[in-house]
Amino acid sequence: MQISARIEIPDTEIELNAIRAQGAGGQNVNKVSSAIHLRFDINASSLPEEYKEKLRQLADRRISNDDVIILKAQRFRSQDKNRADAMERLQALIISAGISARKRTPTKPTRSSKKKRLEGKTRRGEIKTLRGKVTQ
Repeated sequence: MQISARIEIPDTEIELNAIRAQGAGGQNVNKVSSAIHLRFDINASSLPEEYKEKLRQLADRRISNDDVIILKAQRFRSQDKNRADAMERLQALIISAGISARKRTPTKPTRSSKKKRLEGKTRRGEIKTLRGKVTQ
């Protein structure tokens, strides 16, 4: 499986098992093992160490305490489509772990934004004072 131009995961590191799908579906779901159960061990993989660390830090329920990614694909009726779906989801998860967010650079509010904020506060205060009791 190709992750990026320089990172590739061999198929031997990905464990795929066919299981019966859950839910309604009649005879097909009762007798055909069309769902796919995918297991990918992060520690035993050939991924670079930075990817492994980022995957371990993800707060994702699909990653077990043993650092194993477990995916269940049962969207489609055919086993081949579910296998492809599970592989795509694993690829998307690993790619998302490899993307690092840019650090936010703090900025100061502009003079006009400060002025607008204060004008809005005074306008709001005036509206509230006008709600008071009317004296004659």
